[in-house]
Amino acid sequence: MPPSIRQGLVLTAGLGTRLRPLTLVRAKAAVPVAGVPLIRHLVARMVKYGITELVLNLHHLPASITAVVGDGSDLGAQVRYSWEQPAVLGSAGGPRLAASLLPPEPFFIVNGDTLTDLDLSSLARAHAAAEPLVTMALVPNAEPDRYGGVRLDEGGRVTQFVARGDAARGSFHFIGVQIASPDAFADVPTGTGARSVGGVYDQLVARRPGSIRGFVSEASFWDIGTVADYWRTSVAFAGDAAMLGCGHAVHVAPDAMVSRSILWDGVQVGAAARLDECIVTDGVHVPPGARYRRAILRAERDRVVATSFDPSETDAAIGVLRPQGARRGD
Repeated sequence: MPPSIRQGLVLTAGLGTRLRPLTLVRAKAAVPVAGVPLIRHLVARMVKYGITELVLNLHHLPASITAVVGDGSDLGAQVRYSWEQPAVLGSAGGPRLAASLLPPEPFFIVNGDTLTDLDLSSLARAHAAAEPLVTMALVPNAEPDRYGGVRLDEGGRVTQFVARGDAARGSFHFIGVQIASPDAFADVPTGTGARSVGGVYDQLVARRPGSIRGFVSEASFWDIGTVADYWRTSVAFAGDAAMLGCGHAVHVAPDAMVSRSILWDGVQVGAAARLDECIVTDGVHVPPGARYRRAILRAERDRVVATSFDPSETDAAIGVLRPQGARRGD
């Protein structure tokens, strides 16, 4: 049964610094997964659960998001935008500002850099049953050395937020979906930057025990916080496909070879070029005869900028590459 909560905020204003150089081209939420911008995946999933009144907050490269979402009508949603200028307002300051565009009722907040198969109806029912200020979707923290954690008491109330490492062992991991009352952010002055975890939520836990609760499930989630995360998520969605993602208006020469790579919009791969485990961003023209392996390619003025990366590394960006075998003058 669909939840009674029809409104939601998708957090898409972040700078995406850990995802560079991809976020030099698009905002993080606009990066394509399996050929579709992440934000469209997120909006479509929310609409599936009847959450159709949406706000997206904007700051970094906002046109890359508005261009692929518009007013949301083709996805069955009504989308409005909360502009955060001149500075991004954070995970609590952003919702404080955006809440003025939504009815004064609890609303979903979804991180713009995570995909999950969480049952949103179950989360909504849990929130309605307990009526806290915030209900956070959690899973057992399987990677405490990588992710900070949330600790709960036996009644499901959040008691503490802990940093990654030893303190996070046996904790729960927040997977980027929650339901919050506007009152949760009432103490944040409108237009002021503030964090939820590590700020407002910690204060609520201390002042009003039980005001934040956890909803624990075995939901899967896919992160695109770093280049390596983006690569793993793309592989998961592509399965055994030779191409991990292909955008619009892509042309690959008949004698070119593209293996286990991601091609964004407007990419052209020249004759006899070779790409192996590459991410090729918008508008790149790969020169004829060029060979790249494990490279991120960007178009910069009239040239291709290549950054090497290792899909197995946590921080995948390593250094600048030069194309091998490119024809002179290309």
